[in-house]
Parts: sequence; structure tokens; C-alpha cells
Amino acid sequence: MKSYRIPEMAKKYVEYDMIQTHTDLPEFPDSRARLLFAFLANGRHSAQLSELYALVVSLVQLGLDTHDTIDDDREKRPEAGMRERQLKVLAGDYFSSRFYHLLSQAGQIDMIRKISGAICEVNRVKLNLYMRMKQLKVTADEYIGMCTDMKTGLFELFGALLEGRASRLWPELLRGLSRCEVVAHELDRMESPGRFERSWGYWHVMQEGTDADRKWLAERAREEGVVSSLVAKYDIRSQLHDKLRQSVQHVQSIAAGLESDKLASELAGIGERFLRPFAAQQAIYNEMG
Repeated sequence: MKSYRIPEMAKKYVEYDMIQTHTDLPEFPDSRARLLFAFLANGRHSAQLSELYALVVSLVQLGLDTHDTIDDDREKRPEAGMRERQLKVLAGDYFSSRFYHLLSQAGQIDMIRKISGAICEVNRVKLNLYMRMKQLKVTADEYIGMCTDMKTGLFELFGALLEGRASRLWPELLRGLSRCEVVAHELDRMESPGRFERSWGYWHVMQEGTDADRKWLAERAREEGVVSSLVAKYDIRSQLHDKLRQSVQHVQSIAAGLESDKLASELAGIGERFLRPFAAQQAIYNEMG
């Protein structure tokens, strides 16, 4: 199997001085791109076509994720803030547009149609989630599930290109890996109180917390002291760490049923990369707790 090099191939599209200087981009969807390339390249598809599909869908995902980082604050902001917001809009549009160009050059017109349809579905799920959050009608588990749906939406269509056991296992593996990404992201958010609002921890407290704590959180969700107190009281970090470990174990158990030892090994490595950054943190919090 040809070595994985999708992030390196994407650099020519994402590493522009203007973007690098004035704004921060979301993380490249490396785990899903790695999984997709491994499955396609292990099958009947050429390495070139496998790289093309993994690259274009990753750029589309990066474009959608970039747009998601644009805040909806209507207040007047300084010039630097306005420039950053404008660049995020333009960068997201640019990343998303690259898949048209790359696929049309390769004569992959039908894939343009399929990815375009997947983008519409992802946006539908995203809008539904945002409306439910605005109305305070989403549970913590529903939040995780819908975030996972948004991460799988662009990649799941490639299951139709796979064969045999890989085709049957693709949806569950993709969803399991995407859930790992979601939970790992939520764990990372716990280290920044300013990012707590609308996180899994936020919805967990709104669902399971006392009336007083829910009121406290609704009124003061961006205050560091409030967030730190509630994260500790409701053991948010430990719960998320348990969810991450369970999600990784689920992916690895499915991977064990693959016919290819290379694919199983690749998935095992991806899973361990999710757990490694948080293991030391969890040990520290256990000692403090």
C-alpha cells in the first residue's frame, strides 16, 4: 500500500501567508482521511484515485469546519477581528471550491454530484442541531450523535466504492472513528473555560444539573470560575475520558474483524493516537480529585 501523504498534498491549498498570519484554521480531518485512503487503496482502486478522493473530501470538510468557526456575534469588532472573520469566510469558500476543480480535472463528474449532495445533508443536520441548541431542546447524548453525523456525512458515501467485508464494516468504523474525534474535541474544550458554552459538558449540566446550577450556567456560562466549578462538580472530564476510551475500544474491536492485517493495524494506531494526549491529563486530575 502506498504511504499516506494527504496532509502534505493539502498544504499547497491551505498554507497561504494571509491566512496563516491573520486567522487560525480548524484541524485537518486527518483520521478520517487516513481511514478513507487506507480502505480505498487496500481495495481495487489505484493509489492515485484513492489519494484524489481522500484529498478532495478532506478539503471540503476543512471548508465546512472553517465556516463553523465564524462566530455570530453582531457587536462591532476591531479591524483585526473583522479581517479574521472575512478571511475565514473566504478560506472556507476556497477550500470547498477546490473539490470541483480537482475532480473535474480528473473527469470525476459523478463524484462532484455525490459530494455536493452530501454537503447539503451535512448542512441540514447542522441547521437542525443549531436550532435545537438555540431552543435548549438537545440532550448531551443527542449532541454527541449529531456532531458525529456531521463528521461522517461527507465520508460515508465512499462505502459504495468498497467491496466485501470492508464495505459492510465501513459505516460502523467511520462512525466509531468520528465519534472518537467528537469526544476528543469535547475533552480539549474542557481545558478552555471560554469554549465551554454549548459543549457536551454544558448540555450535560443543563440535563442532569440542579435547578440552581442550570440557572447559574445559563446566566454565567462564560465565566471561568463558574465553568471550573461545574466541570469539577459533575466530573465532566472523567466522563468524557471514559466515553473516549469506550469509543476507541469499539473501533478496535470492529477492526479486528477486517480481512486485512494492514487495515486492522492502521485502525489500532489511529485509536491509540486519540487516547495518548489525554491519558497524562486524566492521571493528574485523578490525583487532584
